[in-house]
Amino acid sequence: MVGINVKPPKKTCRDKKCPFHGSTKVRGNIIIGRVVSDKMKNTVVVEREFLRYVPKYEQYERRKTKVLAHNPECIGAKTGDIVKIMETRPLSKTKSFTIVEKR
Repeated sequence: MVGINVKPPKKTCRDKKCPFHGSTKVRGNIIIGRVVSDKMKNTVVVEREFLRYVPKYEQYERRKTKVLAHNPECIGAKTGDIVKIMETRPLSKTKSFTIVEKR
């Protein structure tokens, strides 16, 4: 994983879609967010909050978006964890991100 400052996890896994132990490459966007659901197998829902400026009112509004991300066995993020996710090739119909670091 060239270009980002992430250490590989201490655990190992046999996941083909893991960016550290499998063959999936990561690129593009880097998002930091909070895991709000981990009920799916090897998938988590990551929520990202951001501010958006509204010119009419000359104020910022708080917005949030949810992104599905692959959760490799070696990382094992749970609900409430702060994670760093990176863009990858489409892994399924709705997953195009994978977790690279648990903070």
